[in-house]
Order: sequence, then structure tokens, then C-alpha cells
Amino acid sequence: MATSAPDSAPVYYPPAPTGLRRPAIIAGVLTVVVAVIAVFLGSWLFPLFFAIGVVAVFINTKMVMISVERVAAEENPRKKLLAVNSAARLGAITVLALAAAFLFRPEGLGVMFGLALGQVVLVLNTVIPVMKGLRKQL
Repeated sequence: MATSAPDSAPVYYPPAPTGLRRPAIIAGVLTVVVAVIAVFLGSWLFPLFFAIGVVAVFINTKMVMISVERVAAEENPRKKLLAVNSAARLGAITVLALAAAFLFRPEGLGVMFGLALGQVVLVLNTVIPVMKGLRKQL
């Protein structure tokens, strides 16, 4: 963990956006673009699997938010419960994505690409506003 030097001004981190509406719209638009390109190239199933991957990321994110709220509301929050819950969800998503990738080759790989794109959109949705807020402080 990084700390400020004793004689420097403290750094105040701007709040990170937690809403899912904007990243869902961005991911939806990107999914449509991918679908148009894939259909143009002759693949009809790839966009379906891609969309499944994107939706899985957003379902997982919502479930994480619910889990964090539940654990934080407890009198004595336990991080272990949150870690086990997250590991189980990520394990299930991974198994399902790998199954789709192997059973429906090569179109099933769309699930993996959808998972990756959805995660990138969510991370950038959080990081970019925070970085802009930090730049304003300088």
C-alpha cells in the first residue's frame, strides 16, 4: 500500500462510478459491431456466443455488488465468505465458457472474447473517471 510522504498533501481519490447502465450500453454497441462483422464474414453463431460472454460479465458484476453489500451489512464482515463466493462464481463462469469453446469450436470461442470485452469495458468505465479526477487535483 502506498502512502504519501509526511510533508506532502494527502491524495483524495475521486469516487469510482458503480452504475452498470453506461458500460452495458457501450458493451451492447460493441457487441452489435462484432455481430455485424461476424455475420459479414459468414459466422452466425459467433455473435450469439459473444453476447453470452458479455452478459455473463454483467451478471457476475451485479452478483459481486450484491455480495459486497450483504457482507458489508453484517456486524462482523468476513472477507473469506466474499472470497469463496467470488471464486465459486468465477469457477462456474470459466467452466461454462471453456465448455462452450470446446463443444462449439470455433464459434464457441466467442464466449471468451465476450468475457474479455465486457471486462475491459467495465474496468475502463471505472478507471477513466478516477484518473480524470486525479489529474484535476494536480
